[in-house]
Amino acid sequence: MKRVVTFGEIMLRLAPEGFLRFSQASSFDVVYGGGESNVAVSLANYGVPVDFVTRLPKNDIGECALMEMRKRGVGTEHIVFGGDRLGIYFLETGAVSRGSKVVYDRAHSAMAEITKGMVDWDTVFKGAEWFHWTGITPAISQGAADACIEAVKAAKKLGLTVSTDLNYRAKLWKFCDDAKREEIMSELTSYCDIVLGNEEDAEKHFGIKPEGLDITTQGEHVKAEAFLSVCKQMMERFPNAKKVITTLRGSISASHNTWAGVLYDGKTMYKSSEYQITHIVDRVGGGDSFMGGLIYGLLKYPEDDQNALDFAVAASCLKHTIKGDANLVTVDEVEKLMGGDASGRVAR
Repeated sequence: MKRVVTFGEIMLRLAPEGFLRFSQASSFDVVYGGGESNVAVSLANYGVPVDFVTRLPKNDIGECALMEMRKRGVGTEHIVFGGDRLGIYFLETGAVSRGSKVVYDRAHSAMAEITKGMVDWDTVFKGAEWFHWTGITPAISQGAADACIEAVKAAKKLGLTVSTDLNYRAKLWKFCDDAKREEIMSELTSYCDIVLGNEEDAEKHFGIKPEGLDITTQGEHVKAEAFLSVCKQMMERFPNAKKVITTLRGSISASHNTWAGVLYDGKTMYKSSEYQITHIVDRVGGGDSFMGGLIYGLLKYPEDDQNALDFAVAASCLKHTIKGDANLVTVDEVEKLMGGDASGRVAR
């Protein structure tokens, strides 16, 4: 497979042990991760050559983030350095009826202060086949949004496949109003071949929502067919999109979800099997693991969208069992689950 490039911010994640609340914590577990770096780690685990592009501070904490990417087999030669700090997010893990909570501390981070022209995209994309970004990156700052627009334009000019996970984050987008946010996201998404998003992403960014569906009342019974209207509206809005994909999460509680996905190619709507995730270890990075699995699936099975979708859903199902941001599973483990073996028996 040819090389994939992802672009975004990697952060320091600080979380109280287990299910403690912030107010109960006397120490925090340390993890490094972020939407696009998580996708890169997934792809590296599957044997795909992948580079992660970001901006890091030239200090010990930036070096720790760099080491995390290197030890997972992710290419880092195009990372640029500058700024004073790494972005941080604090995670309080929910359970049962108490949802998880995230607090961001990423203002004035190295990545927030990136500007266009800092990355030589022609060099980055040399020999690459695929470029991936998420809606988190342009939400960080105007400079990050400008750099992301610069990247998608260069990728499209050079003939790369461009993908996005729309990833709406209500606690970001502080530098502009809703109208400007829609303008930025519309321009970026117009360059994309592959668009992933859930019902909230499509509605918040573009005012597109499933007809006759209130997702907060769905429980475990999320109807895949209800999202066909979202997929069709997205393709009408963004005619360059070749595939629109959405994840289907049914939330029985913070600890028990159902998980599935749909893919629409403009003619056919593909539906995956639905998984019962009855004990969630860590759901952060679930969507990133889906995207990593999807990119791998579409590269490996270019003529088989059903298989690509099934791989993505199975991969992200497994991510919910792994502590941390990144999905540390192998192709064999994903294919085992795809084949129907969800027993969790000891391999020996």
